Amino acid sequence: MGTEMTVANASSAARTEILRRIRVAKGGTSTEAAAQSGWGHVTREYRRTSALETEALLELLEDRLRDYDAHVVRVGADDVADAVSKILTTRGKRRIVVPDGLTAEWLPEGFEFVTDDGMSATSLDAFDGVITGSTVAIAVTGTVILQNIAGQGRRAVTLVPDYHLCVVKATDVVETVPQAMEKLSGTSELTTTFFSGPSATADIEMTRIKGVHGPRHLDVILIM
Repeated sequence: MGTEMTVANASSAARTEILRRIRVAKGGTSTEAAAQSGWGHVTREYRRTSALETEALLELLEDRLRDYDAHVVRVGADDVADAVSKILTTRGKRRIVVPDGLTAEWLPEGFEFVTDDGMSATSLDAFDGVITGSTVAIAVTGTVILQNIAGQGRRAVTLVPDYHLCVVKATDVVETVPQAMEKLSGTSELTTTFFSGPSATADIEMTRIKGVHGPRHLDVILIM
């Protein structure tokens, strides 16, 4: 996992540098020149603090997630494994892939949990689903954010399986997008995935189709 993350981080840094050079070559501004550029001085008055108390904040996140067809349950820190067992049993899921570093106490007995070791997309597609942790969740948009770190894993692990069970800590829930961006600022070079509910898209005739770009089904366990 350590070698994989080193390679991923190097690739992300290289991509950032390539995009910076393209902007400069096209007459745009690089990150370093932002302070001297016109847009660098634009006043940004985004709200960066929450206006909601904790309970209202969590209710807003739940409401948004459910509106996007996700199923949400709240549990205490000692009851995660029991919740995982009940959810997987209800869903009929038995063989689950998990990222390296996922909290072992979250995994109940009676299921086959297999740690990802860089599996191919074909191998990942053979699993019933995936369980991961999360980095941060945005209440106002119902968005959960994952990064390529221990317990969350590679992007492919969360996009290929048809089912995703994601564990979110209440302490990692923020109200607004700017708050989330601030929390991500220290790890902005990591591969990062944003999702709001199960994968869904619509064609030109507005026919909604699930599962095209990721899991068709999403369950969220919110740890209080």
